[in-house]
Amino acid sequence: MTRRQKDPLRPLTREEQEALGQIARMRRQRADIVDRAKALLAVAQGAGFTAAAHGVGRKSGRAVAHLVARFNREGLAAVEPRHGGGPPLKYQAQVRERILQEFRRTPDREQDGTATWSLTTLQRALRQAPDGLPEVSTWTILHTLWEAGYTWQQDRTWCQTGTVWRKRKGQPVQVTDPNTTPKKN
Repeated sequence: MTRRQKDPLRPLTREEQEALGQIARMRRQRADIVDRAKALLAVAQGAGFTAAAHGVGRKSGRAVAHLVARFNREGLAAVEPRHGGGPPLKYQAQVRERILQEFRRTPDREQDGTATWSLTTLQRALRQAPDGLPEVSTWTILHTLWEAGYTWQQDRTWCQTGTVWRKRKGQPVQVTDPNTTPKKN
């Protein structure tokens, strides 16, 4: 005999039902996110927490119970993973946007000492700026640029993923592949 659920799943809205169904069918999504969506859909269809856990390859229903409680509080954001341990995240979205803002600025040869950004010159510019980041590391800058879809090229320049310069009738033209998604690490 199963125990009574302390925090049962609230009724799903139509939009939540459709979003969870879409996530559950994705093949190019992280497996843990797909499993969370499938477990929530199973509970919404009347399965118990343990049965929903077994349906996605887990042993215990306790994690599903925690997921349901989190879903009741946060909605669809509960499907996304949170920070998984280690030191707390130091730089939030506004700081990452500041890094990208500095990166998008064309460097001044005299002020910045470079014509194109490298990780160290960008780090130096961010640390010296009045509204800058005095302790930012090159690792943080690199991963922020990767998340934004930029990659380091062999010719020592940064390039937006899926974007390339081609010569068309003697003139350089920027060509963008619409099917390319930014690299996810």
